[in-house]
Amino acid sequence: MAAAPVWSVDPRTGKQREQVAVEAGAQEVDAAVRAAHAARGSLADRTVRSAFLRSAADELEGARDRLVETADAETALGPVRLTGELARTCYQLRAFADIVDEGAFLDVVINHPDDTATPPIPDLRRHKVPLGVVAVYSASNFPFAFSVAGGDTASALAAGCPVVVKAHPDHPALSELVAAALRRAAEQHGIPEGVIGLVHGFEAGIELIKHPLIAAAGFTGSVRGGRALFDAAAARPVPIPFHGELGSLNPVVVTEAAAAERAEAIGAGLAGSMTLGVGQFCVKPGLVLAPTGAAGDRLVKSLTDAVGDTEAGVLLDHRMRDNFLAGVAERAALPDVESPVTAGAGGEHTVSAGFLTVPAERLTTDGDHDLLLEECFGPITVVARYEDEAEARRVLDRLPGNLTATVHLSTEEAAGEGRGAEILAELTPLAGRVLVNGWPTGVAVAPAQHHGGPYPATTSTSTSVGGTAIERWLRPVVYQNAPAALLPAELRDENPLGLPRRFNGRLER
Repeated sequence: MAAAPVWSVDPRTGKQREQVAVEAGAQEVDAAVRAAHAARGSLADRTVRSAFLRSAADELEGARDRLVETADAETALGPVRLTGELARTCYQLRAFADIVDEGAFLDVVINHPDDTATPPIPDLRRHKVPLGVVAVYSASNFPFAFSVAGGDTASALAAGCPVVVKAHPDHPALSELVAAALRRAAEQHGIPEGVIGLVHGFEAGIELIKHPLIAAAGFTGSVRGGRALFDAAAARPVPIPFHGELGSLNPVVVTEAAAAERAEAIGAGLAGSMTLGVGQFCVKPGLVLAPTGAAGDRLVKSLTDAVGDTEAGVLLDHRMRDNFLAGVAERAALPDVESPVTAGAGGEHTVSAGFLTVPAERLTTDGDHDLLLEECFGPITVVARYEDEAEARRVLDRLPGNLTATVHLSTEEAAGEGRGAEILAELTPLAGRVLVNGWPTGVAVAPAQHHGGPYPATTSTSTSVGGTAIERWLRPVVYQNAPAALLPAELRDENPLGLPRRFNGRLER
């Protein structure tokens, strides 16, 4: 049987643009993984590794116009958004190059022998080494930043791990172009092109997670797809780490005092956040706890006006559009749910933004309204009106894990008066990033960033954004009483590489 073709599709029309590849079967996946495995040694030199990452950023920037044009044709996300996302991706590659050069991620710790300790301490030297070939599953909604050259790939390469990417079907042509750019960068430094593998198709994704030479995996996508791969990774004869981002409701709590102080601004800000990128951000606020009463009414009125003025937009593909329309209709049909602005079909290929309101009491017990506590991908949010703080707390107690949780406080509450600190403590168990008086859309690439959270937001405690994302693809190794001549350069007393380390209990930089 001939391999199925992979087509690039224009989401604005639903029409096929061009055939860009064929779906990979077990044989093609095996070839890609083995080529990546054979390229491991080429990443051993950290100087080469960091130079490769910087060249990859240069290659992507050099092809910016073609990449953005192709990405827009396949995703309808628009040149402005895509140009910014490409810039973020290049910045991220260079940031990981800096991390590789610095070397702190190796976590070097050296203990000389101490016979006076109880029990005696032998000569111990610890650092971290790369896991091996990493499988990366691209996201639909970030064709640059969470795709072929995105954070999973950049951090894995920085750790010294070759990568095989399972391309997302929503942007296959772009995936091929980006992979080619990374391979050109690899060639400049004598790195085999197999260091970046790319495969297409559903079967390829299954074969990839099963391959015995895959050492770990990174995924960004749906709960259903991610959980299936997570389970497959755990069911292997040798289970592997699976770092998956699956889904997030990203709750927002608006205190009564905050609503009284600036209801209109909060409503307008919420509208901008929930409709950004046609509601296709993983950190879109999907549930907002707002007070009943006049201040809450003002917030809803402001939200109504702002969302009503939002233009219809194109979702990434027609399957997502169908799921969005069905999800909105099912939620809107629940008892006591109202639609101040009705989300739905904006045209043959577009959707219009909207939001739902519901008494918070409906969300405090099991029932059909549990659906409102699940993510609905697209420009929709749910505003739950609570009567008092206890009712809001009961809703929070029922929420699953999230990437983010947000609270809007009044000026006095933010200054430490009232329940501000208490609410932060209530939100902290729910999410990996807790915001005050802001909106979660927009994830800065910074050393202190954490993009992860309790399940189902992610399947591990790690982050996929920021410098510490590199830790996912490393494991510690200790050498005990190894002769100095046999030690890796990173673990020698004289520190020939000038690495940050902890030496006999002292932190050296």
